[in-house]
Amino acid sequence: MGGMIPLGDASRRTTRWPIITALLIAINIYVFTRELMYGEEFVYAWSVIPAQITSGHAWLTLVTSMFMHSGWLHIIGNMVYFWAFGPEIEEAMGRMRFLAFYLIGGLIAMLAQVMAMPSSTIPSLGASGAIAAVMGAFLVTYPRNRIKTALFFLLFIRIAFVPASLVIGFWFVMQLFSAGAVTHSVQTGGVAYFAHIGGFLFGVVTGRLWKRTQFNRYPVG
Repeated sequence: MGGMIPLGDASRRTTRWPIITALLIAINIYVFTRELMYGEEFVYAWSVIPAQITSGHAWLTLVTSMFMHSGWLHIIGNMVYFWAFGPEIEEAMGRMRFLAFYLIGGLIAMLAQVMAMPSSTIPSLGASGAIAAVMGAFLVTYPRNRIKTALFFLLFIRIAFVPASLVIGFWFVMQLFSAGAVTHSVQTGGVAYFAHIGGFLFGVVTGRLWKRTQFNRYPVG
């Protein structure tokens, strides 16, 4: 078993601390603690259930579900990816634009899952779709940046500096191959890959439109 885990942008550093990225991570962690405390009832109450959305109910869950996760591996994996790509896009867009972009990306992602499986009664949840939008925006903004990446195969791990286009491209191809499956499963369901694909395409198509006009997109120092 092998794969890659992005650890951060090695080609540039941000000029200010990513407050919005850190705040969103904190909110995700807080909501996950609520899930651990209140269990299945909490998950069903605040996750997206496509059949409910298509019948005109529980619209608020399109937002609340993007702050929930199906388990420890799910939230850790999502937050690692978000911290690897989020700070640079936050700086490129500006804090409030980045927040709006993240939330809209997550909303588009959840709607993509609902449209793909409109009659499903399995809860869909996770920040994956919103983070996929951020990754899509990173791909079109900094395609040549080198990402510090942990490469692993079975028990062998090495750190390498891989072009963002390769890291993100590999991730997206995996989503396409896995479309229709869930990333992580628990007794109550999981997060669908259609949400990842929808969020990512939103980021690719609109990412550069959100960038601040006067922002310097080239590496610093």
